Amino acid sequence: VTDHRIKLTLHRLDAVLDGDLDEMIDALIAYDQAELLKAVGDNE
Repeated sequence: VTDHRIKLTLHRLDAVLDGDLDEMIDALIAYDQAELLKAVGDNE
């Protein structure tokens, strides 16, 4: 499973299909937080 926005590839399709999304969710949260910080820095 690949999310090209955050450049993350997980090679555990069975686990993802079983609902084990913690690694993907953590990466998405980190990406979102980095984007928010970047936006705040751009506004200053």
